[in-house]
Amino acid sequence: MGRRRIRLRLLCSLLLAVAASTGTAGAAQPGATEAGATEAGATAAGARPVPLDRVVPAPASVRPAETPYTLGPRTRILVAPGSRAARQVGDYLAGVLRPSTGYRLPVTAHGGGDGIRLRLVGEAAGGRGLGAEGYRLEVTRRGITISAREPAGLFHGVQTLRQLLPAAVERKTSQPGPWTVSGGTVTDVPRYAYRGAMLDVSRHFFTVRQVKTYIDQLALYKINTLHLHLSDDQGWRIAIDSWPRLATYGGSTQVGGGPGGFYTKADYREIVRYAASRHLTVVPEIDMPGHTNAALASYAELNCDGVAPPLYTGTEVGFSSLCAPKEVTYDFADDVIRELAALTPGRYLHIGGDEAHSTSHEDFVAFMDRVQPIVAKYGKTVIGWHQLTGARPAKGAIAQYWGQDGSEKEVADAARAGTRLILSPANRAYLDMKYDEDTPLGQDWAGLVDARQSYDWDPGTYIQGAPASSVLGVEAPLWTETLSTSAHLEYMAFPRLPGIAELGWSPSATHDWAGYRVRLAAQGPRWDALGIDYYRSPQVPWPTR
Repeated sequence: MGRRRIRLRLLCSLLLAVAASTGTAGAAQPGATEAGATEAGATAAGARPVPLDRVVPAPASVRPAETPYTLGPRTRILVAPGSRAARQVGDYLAGVLRPSTGYRLPVTAHGGGDGIRLRLVGEAAGGRGLGAEGYRLEVTRRGITISAREPAGLFHGVQTLRQLLPAAVERKTSQPGPWTVSGGTVTDVPRYAYRGAMLDVSRHFFTVRQVKTYIDQLALYKINTLHLHLSDDQGWRIAIDSWPRLATYGGSTQVGGGPGGFYTKADYREIVRYAASRHLTVVPEIDMPGHTNAALASYAELNCDGVAPPLYTGTEVGFSSLCAPKEVTYDFADDVIRELAALTPGRYLHIGGDEAHSTSHEDFVAFMDRVQPIVAKYGKTVIGWHQLTGARPAKGAIAQYWGQDGSEKEVADAARAGTRLILSPANRAYLDMKYDEDTPLGQDWAGLVDARQSYDWDPGTYIQGAPASSVLGVEAPLWTETLSTSAHLEYMAFPRLPGIAELGWSPSATHDWAGYRVRLAAQGPRWDALGIDYYRSPQVPWPTR
């Protein structure tokens, strides 16, 4: 029986290798050869170790060596005694690896022997230049060492290690292996401090479990911020004790008239806790003064005429506005911001500000002048959509750009005056744009956005006239007018999300579509193993299934 198993395993390996070398799905692109596509397929099938330079996002520095390490039944995950943070990362890593490898992988205090060692190190002990999120991953015959100055760096190093293992490591059932990691050293730090993804839970409501699933997918690509769009015309999604009808009535529907939903404060705290366990910070958004029909329908006094409109389940924008001249508007804003700030340990709170077409310019400026200090009063830093730059951005405020060509003068002027920028150009970073005219989901008002267009731009030079130093980072928004399931989110986010993540993490010198598309192709089998329902862009040489 043993010989039969060996012969069957060899036959399976041969079939996988043949499958990987007999062509790829998708059209060939300049700079990507058939050999490159075959190599991606062979790597994904686990025929040989994944090269260190096949990681997404691309590492800052890679030094290969002929010293691979193979995980085995005796491999341990080693952490320093008393290091709770390292222990948490070790437990996370063990949770990823145990189901597929079938190994015990005990997480233990440092000792002798082979294993995966997680080290938090100071500046003098090898942490120089790693910063708050950087890491060093070293692979020798005797083991793997991930070193970082902070726990976030260890966690990011673990994500790289996952990608250096065969894609089957992501499965939840025992797989045959072998679990070999290429030898060498990766030294890696992020380009930008802010690397975000936004999830619109207002147009369609997504449960805590669904949000957690998305957090796990973001973490794999070193995203460190989850921006939650918690209010809009179609639904209010967070419980506010001082204004309870916002959630119970304003949250009772969604686009198309479904049941909607909202997060209790306990729900929201659980999302924040889970995100923190994956080293993501939650940025809550309450969009004001426009995109507020759910609030206006819940409380008549927020309307200038004192009459509450009906709940809204369509997809038009720009028709709603809080009443800027009324004092109750600022009582409302103060209460909402106070309660939300108390729930949110992160430093940022997003106040929206986009598409306020029913608010006069004078009222918009007056509203922002009143609301920005409220955010500061409760210890948070303001983020607003880039229309904030048409008012008077507060000192330290951040503008999130969602235009398309970077030509808006007021954005560049604000950047030169000290306003930091998060870049989310709609025709590059909006994950809800259709890939092509036949895409069954999404919108096309910003054009058709396939994988290359989403990837092929430079955040440092995108805003004309803005200094490169003004860019805090990038964010990939996912609006949900047409999206109502986790499968929908995955189909629109993948394969574009990893490209935005790479723009936020990797040095600009690594930016190269021809090489990136081959690295991206190798992610396909990993998404298959994770059960991610992704779009097989014809621009990418995916391995054959």
